[in-house]
Amino acid sequence: MSKKNSPSQITEEQAMAIAKGTQKPGQTKEQTKLIAQGISHGIHLFKQQEKAKARERDKARKKQQKDKVVEIQPESSAKPQSSSILKVLPWALLLISWCLFAVFFLLE
Repeated sequence: MSKKNSPSQITEEQAMAIAKGTQKPGQTKEQTKLIAQGISHGIHLFKQQEKAKARERDKARKKQQKDKVVEIQPESSAKPQSSSILKVLPWALLLISWCLFAVFFLLE
């Protein structure tokens, strides 16, 4: 096994402790060592699977957040329309007031 894919020292120590705890009478040190290696390998595989699951959950969470942002953007496109209405409103009111002033002035 390469260093990258080998179990950590802590994992090996935990595996050896488990193997010694389950050791049967008459079992040789070599057999106990092989059992510890198997346990260590199992722990290492379990940790790899958990990391892969965590990555998948993280990807799903990020995708969900991205989808929420995409859903929010069409709603925000309505804001520029309302702001353009707000820009035109003062000019429209000014024009209406001038027209009313002209009508008032002509009626007198």
